[in-house]
Order: sequence, then C-alpha cells, then structure tokens
Amino acid sequence: MTWLPLLLADRSPCLRALVLRELLDKPPDDLEVRELAALRERDPLVAPLLAAQEKDGAWRRGDPAWIGDAQRLTMLALMRLGFLGFGPEDAAVRHGVAFLFSLQRDDGAWELPRGGPETDGTEGYTMAPLQTALPLRALAMCGHARDPRSERAYDWLLAQRLDDGAWPTGIAAGGTRGYVAGYRKMPHSRWGCRSNTTGALLCLAYHPERRSGPEARRALDLLLGRETREASTLGFEITRLIGATPTRGFFTYYGRFDLAQVLDLCRRVGATLEDPRVADIVDFVRGLQGPYGLWDVAPPQASRWVTFDLLRTLSRLDAAGDWVSHEPRTPFQTYTKQPRRY
Repeated sequence: MTWLPLLLADRSPCLRALVLRELLDKPPDDLEVRELAALRERDPLVAPLLAAQEKDGAWRRGDPAWIGDAQRLTMLALMRLGFLGFGPEDAAVRHGVAFLFSLQRDDGAWELPRGGPETDGTEGYTMAPLQTALPLRALAMCGHARDPRSERAYDWLLAQRLDDGAWPTGIAAGGTRGYVAGYRKMPHSRWGCRSNTTGALLCLAYHPERRSGPEARRALDLLLGRETREASTLGFEITRLIGATPTRGFFTYYGRFDLAQVLDLCRRVGATLEDPRVADIVDFVRGLQGPYGLWDVAPPQASRWVTFDLLRTLSRLDAAGDWVSHEPRTPFQTYTKQPRRY
C-alpha cells in the first residue's frame, strides 16, 4: 500500500480520519480516530467555512471558488461538510439544514434559481429537476435523507421523471420540454438530460432505501450507456467539493463526465463488476494510477483526496450481485455527425 503513508501524511485531519475509518476500518473509539475527530474543526477546509456561517444558519460567503446566493452557498457548504464526515450531530450542519428547509416550498421542491452567473439560462423555464436535486443532495449527504421534508422532495423529484427513466432538462416556456445540448444527452433517451439525471440519481444514491430501488437502478443503467473515457475529468467532483476547482453553472453543474463519480454511484446503487461496462471503467481507472499509488489530477493538491475517494469506491464495488442491465452496448457520440447533402 504505497499510498498509505502519502495519505496519512496529509495536513488535513479530516482526510487522515477518513483514511483510517473508510480504508483501514478503524472503529470510532480508536485512539487516533478520536484525536483526529477533535481536530477536524481546525481543518483548513473546515475552519474558514464554520467562521463564515451566519446566525440564521446560512452561508452568504464561503470558499473563494464559490459564487451564488445564500441557498446555493449553503448547499455547497453542506455538501463539503457531509463529504468530510460531518452529520446531524454537528451544530453547523443542523443550522445549515434548518436554513435550507426554510426555503422549501409546500410541494417539496425549491424555487428555480433566477439571475446570476451560476444559473446559465434558467429564464423561461418553469421547472428543472436540478432546482430540487442540488439542495436535496446536500441534505442527504449530511444524513437528512429520511427527514419527512426530504422525503417530500424525493417524491417531487420522482414525479418529474420521464417514462424512460431519465430526467429532462426541464419545462420551458409554453410547457415544452427543454432543449438537451449534445454534451448533456443521455444514451438511449430522447429527452433525458445527463446533468439533471445525474443530480437526481445522486440524491437517490445517498438514501438508505431508495438507492437500491428501481428508479435509481434504471437511471444508473442509462448513465452507464455513455461509454466514453475521459481522463481529464477524473475526480472532478471531488476537486470541486474541496474547493480546488471553481463551482459554476446550473444546467451545466454535472456537465463533465467524471468516471470517479460514476463508479461511486455504481457502488452506492449496486452495479457490479459482472456488468462489462463497469468492469471496463475500473480497468481504465486503474490504468491511470501512478507508481506511488496516487491518481495525479489537476490541480495537484486534490490528488490525495481523489485517490482516497477512488480507493474507497474500488474496495467496495461488488464482484457479483443482483444487478441487471437492460441497455444494449452501443457507441455514444456527444454530437452525431450529420450526413452530407451531396
């Protein structure tokens, strides 16, 4: 395990604690785990965040890589805290969760964001699944997936699902389905949007029961139909969670195809190595691992975090199980070539 001393030498007590708990299976009462738990609020990724939280539980400023209103910044802060292991027992999480729930509508959804550089064209839309999938994922990552208010949000999200199992871009002016740009197209789905489907699937994947349900499995099956191999985006979601990469966009929030995120969804939902698509992704990702056991990503300060995430995922992928794919393996192109007229 050449990666072990490199990860345990990181200055982040949160990362060291995650390595001990998630990769080395140390119990919560382990002496070193307890020592690191006492230090986690002083972690460079956490201390400035906790200092920026306001009295009403919201974040209106935070990581320099973030832009947006209070709802968006609070959502991003909770995602990071949840990823780092903070949960309902932590005061910052409780107050941030209460603020997010205070913005929830009676039907379980949150309002569609309007204006600002992070909304990328929501004007003219009356609904987009991401308006609820983004805050709901933050709540679920912090251990609030089973809260009755979260369950209402899950019900709203499932009501927006297409008949083929994907989620659309949204509803545009006049009640028409929103345009799906080529980079967001879903294989084997005419109106499915990969960004919205990924957002909805992530919410389901963090729910203890819904993650193994037919809706989550169908969405993952469709997502695996995009058989592209993009080394440049490997671990992008992790780099964004820790603030090493700017967080931008709304419809484009999950625009990049991150194979580390796809594999994490596979282990959460239950896709196994018996599926050749999953096995091929694992082979490709393992081929990118460096000689010292790390995955080198850009920016380099995120390499240890991405390495931890990939090692955790790869160690928990099941070799076999009850996973069944119903999608044929077909080549996927972001933008199909148009036939020549002459």
